[in-house]
Amino acid sequence: MKLDKDLMRDILLAIEADPNPSVSHIPLDLPDHDAEVISYHVMLLVEGGFIQAIDVSDKTQLEWYPQRLTYSGHEFVATIRDGEVWGKTKAIAGKVGGASVAFVWELAKAEVKTKLGLP
Repeated sequence: MKLDKDLMRDILLAIEADPNPSVSHIPLDLPDHDAEVISYHVMLLVEGGFIQAIDVSDKTQLEWYPQRLTYSGHEFVATIRDGEVWGKTKAIAGKVGGASVAFVWELAKAEVKTKLGLP
């Protein structure tokens, strides 16, 4: 399965927008994506240290439910929230044919600085 950075961003934004981070898990309403693909990306976000989630997978199905953003997750979302910044970040990353999430984060930080007129 390929890493879908747009889906990762959508998941992070959905978690951030949830008004009840203390509940057992945060339901994700992302109708353009299969539940197993979403679970896979939730798992990757856990591995990356951006969120906490519950793993209720069994032998036949991958199933992860997000609970909350971590501090790093909040920092990452703050950097990629703006759609213009996100679009430019993806365009720059696309020039090299792909990039790690950590590198995309660095590109996004640089784009935010540029947008703010900072060196």
